[in-house]
Amino acid sequence: MIQNPDFLSILQITDMHILRHAGETLVGIDTEHYFHAVLELAFSTHAYFDLVLVTGDLAQIPCQASYQRILNRLEAYHTPCVCLPGNHDDFALMQRLLNTDNVSCRKQTLLGNWQIICLNSQIVGSAGGRLAKDELDVLKQCLEGYPTHQTLIAVHHHCLPTDSAWMDTMTIENHDEFLAIIQQHPQVKVITTGHIHQLMDSYFGAVRVLGTPSTCFQFTPNSRKFGIDNTAPGYRVMQLYADGRFESAITRLPEPLAGLQTNTKGY
Repeated sequence: MIQNPDFLSILQITDMHILRHAGETLVGIDTEHYFHAVLELAFSTHAYFDLVLVTGDLAQIPCQASYQRILNRLEAYHTPCVCLPGNHDDFALMQRLLNTDNVSCRKQTLLGNWQIICLNSQIVGSAGGRLAKDELDVLKQCLEGYPTHQTLIAVHHHCLPTDSAWMDTMTIENHDEFLAIIQQHPQVKVITTGHIHQLMDSYFGAVRVLGTPSTCFQFTPNSRKFGIDNTAPGYRVMQLYADGRFESAITRLPEPLAGLQTNTKGY
């Protein structure tokens, strides 16, 4: 049920990189601790959310145990939640385990006069992204089926450059096809992504294109080579208005990451 008739409130979290066992670390940090901390900050700061949107790389090591702990934490907030896969995820396992009344991997969510479309840009075995024909067909069907619904599209990989040369080798391979479909449907107002572990706020024509910080470590922005910096984890809140207006803000944890190894060559 929509909480406020004036606008929808959407929480986006992304790139949690949860490991096989609680307490394990990645690049020196306990990613699960920060996943919990970001959710606690979001739900203590904001009165409510109509939807939680989780935009990929839920797990660093996808297994039943990692997804079950993610599910347990999301369920604790009693808020509808939609998850899509990133390059590190096992989407088949996600669909099997993240399949409850509150938490799912559904492609389309209708809320008021908005639709949220979640796409799978995963190339199994690759860090890069691509939207398969089936995904583009789903996108077309949703847009053609609900032409008067304002639309937000969520996908893991980015579709516009970030100005980090190493990261931009992983832009959605067929982003031109994707954006050509968007151009044909003026009801699309927003595209939001994960994967880039940093803030992005750009435009494709009139469509706002966003990237959201990870709930754990962040990549160094405007960097030619892979790098991690000590910027704090965060989340994005989006307000979707019935007339198509859109507002968004990022909030970060107040403390730096404990134990972060910034000199790593990868993760």
